[in-house]
Parts: sequence; structure tokens; C-alpha cells
Amino acid sequence: MDAFETILLETRDGVRTITLNRPEVLNAFNDRMLIELRQALREAERDEAVRCVVLTGAGRAFSSGQDLRARTEPFSFAAHLRAHYNPLILQVRSMEKPVLAAVNGVAAGAGCSLALACDLRIASTQAQFIEVFSRVGLVPDSGSTYFLARLVGIGKALELCLLAEPVGAEEALRLGLVNWVAPPEELMGRTMEIATRLAQGPTRAYGLTKRAFLHTLQADLASTLEYEAMLQEIAGRTEDHREGLAAFFEKRAPRFTGR
Repeated sequence: MDAFETILLETRDGVRTITLNRPEVLNAFNDRMLIELRQALREAERDEAVRCVVLTGAGRAFSSGQDLRARTEPFSFAAHLRAHYNPLILQVRSMEKPVLAAVNGVAAGAGCSLALACDLRIASTQAQFIEVFSRVGLVPDSGSTYFLARLVGIGKALELCLLAEPVGAEEALRLGLVNWVAPPEELMGRTMEIATRLAQGPTRAYGLTKRAFLHTLQADLASTLEYEAMLQEIAGRTEDHREGLAAFFEKRAPRFTGR
């Protein structure tokens, strides 16, 4: 793929910002966007100069979910999820770099799922999260049942999914769906402040930490303790650990390189 048609890319200070760019349809996903988004994430993961990734949307939406008008018949929901959405969500969660969602507006359906799959979320005061699936007689997908239940509990997750009512930014903050809320004009500035801080951190340790949390969501205590020990052995051999140790003893700020 020579050029992206449905997303925009910008890299600054170690942060790769990927902007969903179909504002005329509230950044609804078509196959082209899903393919381009996965490619952009792969490139960000492989690029050593990129140490943090930000996902956001152009215009007044983060993403309204699947573009129902782009569906062609015959259509298999399961095949489409397995081909596009499931790999995308796994890619975000397994990327060994921090991934932030800057939720600038509505995040509905699979757009909501994508935001929830990110490691951290910062929302504009104009943002809304809507598990819209039941409005069209469908089941939450793209990881929504997995992430939502773990973020807000099963009872609240069922309420949000069955009633499909929008959750505003302040309520999302109270529930734990987002980490921070900012006015619209400050959203990207605040996001870049957080992302740049992460981009200057110990990237390998961050990646291993993500691995540990993903493992512990499906493991018992004993296997979690063993997995932590294994990951700590890897982290302890990184240049960033040596730098962090030197900075501690020299009483200065560490200068991490992500190695």
C-alpha cells in the first residue's frame, strides 16, 4: 500500500499520532480504513524511533464504528470480525509500546471497543461512549465485553450494552472508562504531554508491563508471580534499567533510550 487514504500520520518527539480520517461519516470503519490502521500500527511497532502511539479522530468523532453502508452481501459477521477487528484489537493490546486514545468526540460500537482496547484514554468534554450494538440487534464485539466488564464491572457493563445509552466524559471518568478529561481545545496538547512523557520512558519495561497485565487477566496468582519473575529478568538486562540505576545513584533524572 503506497499511500494512506483513510488515516493521517504524524510523528513528533517519539510519538506517532494516527488520526482516523473519514470525518464525513464520523470516522466509521470501512475495510480500507481497517487495513490501513493495522498497517500503520505495524509500522509504528517496528519503528524504533516511535516509542508511543496516539489514536484519535478527525472532525467531531473518534469513530462511530462499522460503516454499515460499506457492507457488501453476502456478509458474514464472524468472518469480518476475524479478518479485521479481532486482529486489530489484539495488535493494540500486544504492541510493546504505550497506546493512547485521544477521544475527541463520539466513540460508538467498534469505535468504542477500539478506545477501550488502548492502554490509556483521555477524553474531550465533548466525548461520548456508546455501546450501540443493541440498537441494531447485535452483540458487542471487537473486545467490548472483555474490556468493559473489567473496567466497570459486569453489572454496569451489561447496563451500558443492553440499554445502549451514551456515557459522557465526566461520567466515563467516574466509572473508570477514561483516565483524564480535557476541554476540546486542550485535548491534543494534554495528550501529547502524556504521550511525550511515555515516549521518554523505559519502552522495553512498558512493553513487558503490558505483557504482564494481559497475562494476569487470564491467570491465577501462582502463574502470574512466575510470569512476573520471567519478565523482570528480561527488564533487568535492558540498557534502560542500567541507566535508571545509574541515575538513581547519581541523583539525576534518567535518560531512557527505549533499549
